[in-house]
Parts: sequence; structure tokens; C-alpha cells
Amino acid sequence: MGKPIRILAIDGGGIRGIIPAVVLAAMEKQSGKHVCELFDLVAGTSTGGILALGMVKPGQQAGKPAYAATDMLELYFKEGATIFPQSKWREIKTGKYTLDEKYPSEGVESALQKYFGTSQLKEALTNTLITSYEIEKRIPWLFRSDRAQKNPDFDFPMWQVARATSAAPTYFEPERIDKADKSGFYALIDGGMYANNPAMVAYAEALHLAPGSDVVVASLETGTHTQPIHYADAKHWGLVGWAKSLLDVVFDGVSRTTDYQVHQLLPPDGARQRYYRFQLALTKASDEMDNTDPENLNDLKEQAEQLVTAQQAEIASLCAQLVQ
Repeated sequence: MGKPIRILAIDGGGIRGIIPAVVLAAMEKQSGKHVCELFDLVAGTSTGGILALGMVKPGQQAGKPAYAATDMLELYFKEGATIFPQSKWREIKTGKYTLDEKYPSEGVESALQKYFGTSQLKEALTNTLITSYEIEKRIPWLFRSDRAQKNPDFDFPMWQVARATSAAPTYFEPERIDKADKSGFYALIDGGMYANNPAMVAYAEALHLAPGSDVVVASLETGTHTQPIHYADAKHWGLVGWAKSLLDVVFDGVSRTTDYQVHQLLPPDGARQRYYRFQLALTKASDEMDNTDPENLNDLKEQAEQLVTAQQAEIASLCAQLVQ
């Protein structure tokens, strides 16, 4: 069997994207290569989609990306408060976010436009897959760079792709993307609703692109929830009470289920590991997707660096496979 298809899959998780960004930076340092050079397929959901697009956005030098993983890590520290602006007035105006989404779109859109500019999906430096969900057609929606290259109808600005995949219900309004021929539009929300961990979708896409090929998957989590939902509280919740926690449960449940499925499908091939999952329990940093307090951002980075140290042997093993 020939060289395996190398897959990177990055989970959703809002500001907790700091965690996979730190892991990716460690992989780039270990290998001496950019993410787009290490992988044949890069997939992401929500904040993972933003990271994925950043890793494949073309830079000024031909064949090289605009950003290293460390640059994308800075996005969270520089733009976090812009994407998730705290406003007592909005909390009052929206009835504690029961009457409208928690955050206006202007902040996240300005940040994404700043980082992605006029780059199009078809320009991705390696095969890229970003998840979303179309609410009018009621179908999972996959932004695929290979399809964008073949059909202009499926080529969109990278910043809009990033906006669509991260449009988490209750946090941001859906993203509307006009069709190329202006005959209509797509109404899109966060791909985490069905693929917060995009590893399984990416695995299926790899088999579609190269049937019969072997694969190696690197799957990056944004932190495991550790705070319980107490029965005594939940048994009295109605629609409003469940609104925020239900989204967390869906995202967490989808991620863990996918982890189990891919783990079963890709057992080690002799001494060669085929599935790597980098994850940590959020014991110090907050599990909230929008906690941009500077102390929490530093806690997320610190826990991620501890993860890199604890799993250094796995990172080295993975990188050795990726550069073969």
C-alpha cells in the first residue's frame, strides 16, 4: 500500500481554539514544515474551521501560507474581545439573550475580513473541508476546496466560509451567502450541530478523494467539559434554562462519539499508529466558548502547553509519519 493520506481535523469550541493552535504550533516547530505541507486534507468546524482556513490561506510567497500556527494563536488574543464583545446594554436589550443572539455580527466579521481579506476557498494550499449546516434546505453543508476549484458556484470568500462554520446558534445570527448567479442564497449555521469533531467527515472525504487509500488522522480537541449539569437544576429547566447547556451537550456529545468511531475504525497497523487525538480536561481554564478574560486566555494557553509537554512523544511520532 502506498503513502497514507494525511488528515488534520480540528474541533469547534470558540475561544478555546487557543488549544489546537498551540498544538499546531508545536507540530510546525517539531517538523520544520507548515501545516499545509504536512497534511493532504485539512478539516475544521467552527473555531477549528477558522484555524483550518488560516493554515491554508495563500501568502505572498508562492506555495506558502499567509499564517503560521503562532499567527493564528495571536488571533484569539488580539481579536477575542472583538468577536465576543461584552455588553451589559445588549444583555438588557435582548432580555438576557432570549430575544436575539448574544453577539452582533460586526465584530466577528471585521476580524475575519482582516485575517482572510479577498482570498477564495479555491485558493486553499491543500484540500480543505469546512462544515456548516444550511437551515432553509435543512442539510449538512460542506465547503470543499476541491469542489470550489472545479465549480465557481461553490467557491466563496474564505472569510464568509469561516463566518458560516462558526455561526453558533444563540451566539451569532446565521450567515447568508449569496449564490454566484444571484438566484438565491444559502443560510448557514455552525457545523458543530452535527460535526463538532470533523474527523469522521474528513475520513469519509479522504476515501472519496483516494478510494482504497490508507490514512493517518490527527484530531485536535478544544478541551473536554468537566463541569457537571446537576440533575437538581436540570429537572426544572424549560426552553430558556436548557438553551445554553443544550448547545454544549450537543457539541460535546458529537465530539466524543466521533472520537470513539474513528478510534474503532483506525486501530494501529502493527507498530504504526493511524489515529492521534490530542485532548485535555479543562481543569483550570473555563469551558465557556466566549470567555475572553485575559486570565482565562492565558490559562487556556498554559493548559495547551502542558498538553504538548505531556504528549510530546505522540507529537514526535505523528510528525515523523507526516514528513516521510
